[in-house]
Amino acid sequence: MLKVRVLPTLLFKDFGLVKGVRFDSRRRVGSVVQSVKVYNAREVDELVFLDIAATLDRRAPDFDTVDDVADECFMPLTVGGGVRDVDHVRRLLQVGADKVALNTAAVEDPQLVRDASAAFGSQCVVVSIDARRRDGGHEVVIRAGSAPTGRDPAEVAVALERAGAGEILLTSIDQDGTLEGYDLDLVRSVAGAVGIPVIASGGAGTYAHMLEALQAGASAVAAASMFHFTEQTPLEAKRHLAAAGVPVRL
Repeated sequence: MLKVRVLPTLLFKDFGLVKGVRFDSRRRVGSVVQSVKVYNAREVDELVFLDIAATLDRRAPDFDTVDDVADECFMPLTVGGGVRDVDHVRRLLQVGADKVALNTAAVEDPQLVRDASAAFGSQCVVVSIDARRRDGGHEVVIRAGSAPTGRDPAEVAVALERAGAGEILLTSIDQDGTLEGYDLDLVRSVAGAVGIPVIASGGAGTYAHMLEALQAGASAVAAASMFHFTEQTPLEAKRHLAAAGVPVRL
């Protein structure tokens, strides 16, 4: 049985790490390299590093910064932000990323997912889907939460799975940074529609929230504020999950 992963998420903007609530009011939370060193010591399963400003700034990924992060990172590293073409994917893998997260560009043009998975394998391609509640359901939002698409997250997830995505990073904008728990309806909808792993993101505040997301169908759980602003740790999260019968790597 595959082990369930607990993934800390680092959000990068303007040379430092930030965190906010519902994709807004982001505040500085420290140094990238120092945070990576802390997570190295804590032997986390995998690290997610997202440049949240690159797409809005219409710039390419910061390959130099990713190179620096990868040099310090002794765990699998998923990198996203500003990725628009296969060359961006190639260069990120060359400087040390293990997986590349595609968000806006993938939703706008699934051919990028097809090309990237054909060139590097679906195991390298993570589709990042951001969603917001709307009219009793959910809607995919792109461009760092600024552009609604009118599309259902499960429908987008199915299309991008067919295009070759290896897994989905699913973030609830409504729950992001609240520490109030994941959007379980969103998790159920997407995880129930696809056969690839779904990483639940947005809202984790306790270890119990992580268990709830896994019971709703997620294959892995990601968290940022929970690890930045509380005394809770990825290792203790996995111990809690293991005590509940969830297979994790300890």
